[in-house]
Amino acid sequence: MRSVHLVIPDLFLPQQVAAEACAGLVLPALGTLLARAKTAPLPVESLEVWLCETFGVANQALAPITLRADGMEPGAAYWLRADPVHLRLQRDQLILQDGGLLTVAEAAQLCACLNAHFVADGLRFFAPHPQRWYLQADNAPEMSTYSLAHVLGRDVHPYLPQGAGALRWHGVFNEIQMLLFEHPVNQARETRGELPVNSVWLWGGGRAVGELERPYAKVCGDSDLAAAFAQAAGIPYHSLPEDASRFVAGDDGDVLMVCEGLRSALRFGDLQAWRDGLQRFEQWCVQPLLEALRTGRIGRLSLEVPQSGASRCFVLTRGTAWKLWQRPKPLARYAV
Repeated sequence: MRSVHLVIPDLFLPQQVAAEACAGLVLPALGTLLARAKTAPLPVESLEVWLCETFGVANQALAPITLRADGMEPGAAYWLRADPVHLRLQRDQLILQDGGLLTVAEAAQLCACLNAHFVADGLRFFAPHPQRWYLQADNAPEMSTYSLAHVLGRDVHPYLPQGAGALRWHGVFNEIQMLLFEHPVNQARETRGELPVNSVWLWGGGRAVGELERPYAKVCGDSDLAAAFAQAAGIPYHSLPEDASRFVAGDDGDVLMVCEGLRSALRFGDLQAWRDGLQRFEQWCVQPLLEALRTGRIGRLSLEVPQSGASRCFVLTRGTAWKLWQRPKPLARYAV
């Protein structure tokens, strides 16, 4: 009988905001799942790493995968994600923030500026999606990187590239900041009260791989990243259904559901959007899937929560779902 895997980053909030943000939430199905499931640490700290390990992508080289999903062919070149970000100076720290929403024209102008400067270095920047930029390099850099999701909200200095070639890339990082600092696009953004894109974050580098592993028969969600992996693996991908139990009808293999809405809300500091997203997750997903488990339409329901420092896995079977003595706890009790 099939298994259903739910992956939902940032389900658990930091302790300093959890009590207030979770106040008044009514989540009986999610509370039941968390209380009655067998739980274990999850040895990954981000959705990006989880997807790479699940689909057999070595060295977290996801840039070629998302590049293809964004409409460009990676060929045999080496690619890095070079996502637009805002660096905020806070005393002696540079805090990495999301660069906000860019237009296609803004992204094109900023990439053109970078390309004009780095052409002699064999570096070429592309923006097939205004929020997802890429860097093509003539040679594979000797460095390791951290994903954007892992560093957001943190001081960048401990997470700069490491390895034999890292110093060169630290220089590239500094040059990019100088180029973008006074660019007309950023001046206009600041005039409108928007954050300037004053840097890029390099991560996810590698060359295109062959066939990916296919651990699931179907994938659904609200995640561009999960959609890119499904496309690369040749697995059908669907948007979130209004009733998740309909998506798992039949018996044609295991199903993966990836929900990034909570992570997206937190990236923009919108706790109300996080609450709204969690209520929708309870209603369209957890409630119908818990019922499908109890009635035997699915054999196992797992919930995996990848997030920095607190990743957990919860596994519920039909037998454990009926442990009525395991009482649900408020979600704030699971705070990081």
